Amino acid sequence: MAASAGPEIERLIGLLSKLPGLGPRSARRAALALLKRREQLLLPLAASLAETADKVKSCSICGAPDTRDPCTLCADPARDAGLICVVEEAGALWAMERSGAFRGRYHVLGGLLSALDGVGPESLRLGELVARVGEGGVREVVLALPATVDGQTTAHYIAERLANAGVSVTSLARGVPVGGDLDWLDDGTIIQAMRARRPT
Repeated sequence: MAASAGPEIERLIGLLSKLPGLGPRSARRAALALLKRREQLLLPLAASLAETADKVKSCSICGAPDTRDPCTLCADPARDAGLICVVEEAGALWAMERSGAFRGRYHVLGGLLSALDGVGPESLRLGELVARVGEGGVREVVLALPATVDGQTTAHYIAERLANAGVSVTSLARGVPVGGDLDWLDDGTIIQAMRARRPT
């Protein structure tokens, strides 16, 4: 904590340090930047945080954060309701949307299965996914989950749960990124790229 800082500043630093990517040092720097630019940063940030806490909720259909329910994406009639892309968290949804590569609907799990961390199926929005598919009209479920042990475990569990649902369950291809140099890639990425190879 900051030496000789008042309890309010120490609390601000403590809260900032809980954010991903911010340790105690970074939190102190962020707090100082906010305090230095009170009118331009601190007060607008405080107002935005209060408004966000008051208005943002999870979509009852997909689980994404939004100010409306159903969310903007679920309410968009131009999106393909027959395609559901399953993601771990909203950050992955935003990344997919940034790319413009997917025009269907989403389902945010809220995490991944992890025996080590005690996260079972009941802790995630897996039942809601099975129910959505069970309502009919879905022809493909795309699993856009991380290429980690927990991500693969979750993907396998979902595929098993949907095995008799009459839908196609696919996963994102893994491999060499656009502009990627093989010399800089890890072995796992190269192996996945070889497995996902296709005719040119």
